[in-house]
Amino acid sequence: MRDKDKNDKTLSYMIERKLLLGDEAVALGAVHAGISGVYAYPGTPSTEITEYIQVHAPEVRSRWCTNEKTAMEAALGMSYAGKRALVCMKHVGMNVAADAFVNSAITGVNGGVVVLAADDPSMHSSQNEQDSRFYGKFAMIPILEPSTQQEAYDIMPYAFSLSEELKLPVLLRVVTRLAHSRAGVAVGQAQPQNPLHLDNERTHWVLLPGNARRQYASLVEKQPRLLASSEKSPYNKSVLRKQKSKLGIIACGIAYNYIMENQSQENAFPVLKISQYPIPETLIKELASQCESLLIAEDGQPLVEEQVKSLLGSNYPIKGRLTGDLPRMGELTPDSVGEALGIKQATTFAAAQHIVARPPALCQGCGHRDVYDALNKVAAEYEDARIFGDIGCYTLGALPPFRSIDSCVDMGASITMAKGAADAGAHPSIAVIGDSTFTHSGMTGLLDAINDHSPITVIISDNLTTAMTGGQDSAGTNKFEAICLGLGVEPEHLHVVVPLPKNMEEITNILRQEIEYKGVSVIIPRRECMQTLKRKLRNKK
Repeated sequence: MRDKDKNDKTLSYMIERKLLLGDEAVALGAVHAGISGVYAYPGTPSTEITEYIQVHAPEVRSRWCTNEKTAMEAALGMSYAGKRALVCMKHVGMNVAADAFVNSAITGVNGGVVVLAADDPSMHSSQNEQDSRFYGKFAMIPILEPSTQQEAYDIMPYAFSLSEELKLPVLLRVVTRLAHSRAGVAVGQAQPQNPLHLDNERTHWVLLPGNARRQYASLVEKQPRLLASSEKSPYNKSVLRKQKSKLGIIACGIAYNYIMENQSQENAFPVLKISQYPIPETLIKELASQCESLLIAEDGQPLVEEQVKSLLGSNYPIKGRLTGDLPRMGELTPDSVGEALGIKQATTFAAAQHIVARPPALCQGCGHRDVYDALNKVAAEYEDARIFGDIGCYTLGALPPFRSIDSCVDMGASITMAKGAADAGAHPSIAVIGDSTFTHSGMTGLLDAINDHSPITVIISDNLTTAMTGGQDSAGTNKFEAICLGLGVEPEHLHVVVPLPKNMEEITNILRQEIEYKGVSVIIPRRECMQTLKRKLRNKK
């Protein structure tokens, strides 16, 4: 055990050490910071945060939300009541939550709110590698970016305190490499949850234009406080040298580790670590004054590089992703950072020359396989059939051996793209969407199609879980028929089938019939995910 570091207000009295994923460190740090609720939609690499809280902190409200927007809004409601709330999502979930997220900077908060965005540089399991720090800058709120698992734990009580001090939500950004790697973490004691304390100041929560203008002015007035907090943050630190250096380094978040792995007595560079934003301008200028040039190492897009160029002027040499000194795309590595520093990298293993890539595939026995077998059989009867896909494990239907999917853009896009193609005259126009994705953002698209009487066939492939991210609860389980009928699907054009080879004739006949219907039809193939079924059988044993 050790006493609290007098110079670091973020540490608690250490009582034990745990081996934790970065996600788990965030989760435990949030629990120990006294959260009353975690609101999230599962998405890699953020899923394990909520799962950890569900298992280890039953006192915290932690049921999965229908989508990221509803998660953000529920967290605001908990904040309104004076309690602390954590919101978790992957980076593309920020696009879904953006309406509530950006406006939360205008309303402000009562109880602390921390929004966790898990970014995925290199797109290990994502459609893009957008950088969530831009959202925080756009909303003009504080951003925190831990560099280690220990820092991910320590930073949580700091983040909630900062949120309540500034009366603003705080964006916490992690990346895949931190979220999904383990390290020993010294953990402390938990704080109690905030008492119920409803906000009595109504005007700033009611964003009528008159109120919103005042609240926006208040947000702008807070910006110097945000900058001052960043300048003195324990998570922004300089490691300077006495003599002037040819090169200095600004390292953001996890990139700090890659820099330090390349530091040695022979190659010792002055470093400014940034883990709190807005960027600490005074610390940057101090580093620049001691160096002839700067290298900006950040995992993601060149947000800091662009700001430092603006801060120091066009005549000051800045290196980074924009200059090609670091790769423009993908996540950083110790090797890529070392090369940018001019350090020759040793080749430990020869590159494999003849290894054939093994693409992912749908599980053997998966009901989606039978759905695609039926779709392919019927679609082959039409010259210009198009099947619009969506986000989920069933997206693997785009790959061999099925090659069924013609598009996959974002959550819920299958139905609305099928509608648009049908509006243009494409026939047949078929949408395939999963059960969790349908309730996430497919229902509104279906309502559009129903209202426009669009000639599309919608397949809601229901495996009774959110399978792609590990088998979390699906919000619409056992409700899909009622939802579709409530939205206006005609009962005679709503079918539930069991996707099995023995039912192939029934399924293909229904598909042929509904494709020729000049309106919206919905077919729900329903069979439990093989993976969740296996787990249930194991648990029974």
